[in-house]
Amino acid sequence: MNIETELADLVGEIPDGMSEGVALGTGIADGYDLYDSPVGEVVIIFNPEGVSSVDLADGGFKARFAQRFGRQLLRAEAPSAWRKHIEPAIDAGTPGRLPVDLRAVTEFQAGILKVAASIPKGQVRSYSWLAHQANRPKAVRAVGSTMAANPVPLIIPCHRVVRSDGHIGAYSLGGAQNKWDLLEHEGADPHRLEDLAGNRIRVQGNSSSGIFCYPTCRAIRRSKPTNVVSFRSVETAEQEGYRACELCLPCC
Repeated sequence: MNIETELADLVGEIPDGMSEGVALGTGIADGYDLYDSPVGEVVIIFNPEGVSSVDLADGGFKARFAQRFGRQLLRAEAPSAWRKHIEPAIDAGTPGRLPVDLRAVTEFQAGILKVAASIPKGQVRSYSWLAHQANRPKAVRAVGSTMAANPVPLIIPCHRVVRSDGHIGAYSLGGAQNKWDLLEHEGADPHRLEDLAGNRIRVQGNSSSGIFCYPTCRAIRRSKPTNVVSFRSVETAEQEGYRACELCLPCC
């Protein structure tokens, strides 16, 4: 069975006589175009609701999309009203003014993904942080599943979400090495993150200001090295009289 036959088994046919433009405009098919990224060429897939998927531009992206979404893909330019926002969204790792179609995920997952989109470039947060920010502190495992199901990696930056123990963890867009490369590209220093996780360091404080942060927060990274104190937990930092940073909101 060739790839075209396999795709035909996964998706519905565009009705006879319907133009590609109508199929795209009605959402019967999604359009796609190719863009550069720090991890190589990627496929940006879109429909009238917004960007619906981001994938690696390899030979299997059409089959993966059909398997997950049950729609065909047609090569096309994104709608002109937001075409100019795609490259900035990839670079910034947040949607900005680019509409994103999250209908493929649950309401809970959409809420978690919106929190993930708020993580600044070059910084990381843990699954447990996302769960707390979404007022679902016991849903840490569900948060991990949400990151794996993120339909628009790069634009919603699940590469900035690490395991609750601080280790970098897996990544849905091509694997852990791509996650490592993205963090390195953004200046998050994954080698340092792994060293901190290996030493069970979760937060760091500034002895001058009395504030503690996550290790990638710009506040602690601008501190004098002689003022930086490391802690294995938020609770330990608080017991030492430090208060939480209002920028990175360390909670767990």
